[in-house]
Amino acid sequence: MDMPRPQALIEILKSSLGSAVLTGEEIPARNEQDWSTLASLRPLAVIRPTTPEGVSIAMRLCHAHHVPVVPQGGLTGLAGGARPIAGSVVISLERLTGIEEIDGASSTMIVRAGTPLETVQRAADEAGFLFALDLGSRGSCTIGGNLGTNAGGNRVLRYGMMRELVLGLEVVLPDGTLVTSLNKMLKNNAGYDLKQLFIGSEGTLGIVTRIVLRLHPKPQSTMAAMVALESYEQVLRLLSAMRGSLGPLLSAFEVMWKDYWDLATARVPGVRNPVPGDHRFFVLVEAQGNNAEDDPARFDEALGKAVEEGIIEDAVIAQSLSDVKAFWQTRDAAAEFRQVLGPHQSFDIGLPVAVMDRFALECREVLLREVAGCHSFYYGHIADGNMHIIAHVPQAVQQPYERINQTIYDLVRKHQGTISAEHGIGLTKKSYLSFTRSAEELALMRLIKHAIDPCGVLNPGKVFDFN
Repeated sequence: MDMPRPQALIEILKSSLGSAVLTGEEIPARNEQDWSTLASLRPLAVIRPTTPEGVSIAMRLCHAHHVPVVPQGGLTGLAGGARPIAGSVVISLERLTGIEEIDGASSTMIVRAGTPLETVQRAADEAGFLFALDLGSRGSCTIGGNLGTNAGGNRVLRYGMMRELVLGLEVVLPDGTLVTSLNKMLKNNAGYDLKQLFIGSEGTLGIVTRIVLRLHPKPQSTMAAMVALESYEQVLRLLSAMRGSLGPLLSAFEVMWKDYWDLATARVPGVRNPVPGDHRFFVLVEAQGNNAEDDPARFDEALGKAVEEGIIEDAVIAQSLSDVKAFWQTRDAAAEFRQVLGPHQSFDIGLPVAVMDRFALECREVLLREVAGCHSFYYGHIADGNMHIIAHVPQAVQQPYERINQTIYDLVRKHQGTISAEHGIGLTKKSYLSFTRSAEELALMRLIKHAIDPCGVLNPGKVFDFN
């Protein structure tokens, strides 16, 4: 008697890839879910290749047996993009790690997709460069996952999204074909820019195995200040003033509403309050430059001018890199909110900069009205139009996630924003994708998916339903 197709596939995978294939009780619990609120689910198998060729073999065999494949990186995604689906095989890139090359002449790095972001940052730093992408989960997230979601993070204002930091890549297509395009050139207009198809595609079009990253000069000066303000109008005036005074030195402009600030500085262990007092907004302003002698004076002058113009109520300027790190801890404290608040829902939305406070005020009010007892907290990058929201009902036996989702995304649509600024769509947001994308755009996305993955075997059901 022939074995059922999935079991036959498992036997062939083990024969081809040996100990890289885990099944049954061998499968670690971490591979059964990501950081989303979705329930865990055990896949048929977890495959952990150590080479791009191993990824190619695994993908080719799964494709031939019509068994769905879910790619996994650091599993820090919040939208369910890496969460297994029923009857799937997981291809985890956790062992496909390492820095293959740093080219000082072209200011590039070739890195394997499973490498943690923090490892990439450290390698760039040791070589005298900066890899500009930075986010709170830097120690856990992987560079391939950052590419898959087109991560943004803390310094998009200065360096752009992940899309601007990738020059070339290598990718395994749904049928197992390995496409190597490790371009190092900043200018390369020879045909379609194929890498852009895979950046932000959340593993639905291919599995990225190697990446050519763009590096920047290592900053010689880093200045930061924590600023207190009383109105959103002052926040916007400060942003305009810092852009005008600092120009390209301005690397981050992180805004925290009072509700977020109080939670982060009062309840998250290790986070101190550098600007005491009762204020409505707190802004982390950071600048980085290449003139260690003159840049600090320019930064101080810009802040001093803002004080003179009545924009700033209070401010503390970092006196050391240790102070800079402490300031950033207030912003990175959101990563610890699960320990402080318990179960909650995290939102990553985009809005026109001018309406962000109006949105926050309305959202807080509507959540309290529509979802009894719902508390919400607001913070974000702001200068690039990205707001984050934390929402939960304290002491609820079960969090009303769907009601919270519907309430917030209805307001996002009303304010002509986007339901995802940098975290992706995955499973949790796909029913709201039409709030942000037109019918014609969705049809084009499905056309691209059908062209590259006609059998719908790669990460099916993520981003949108594929028929």
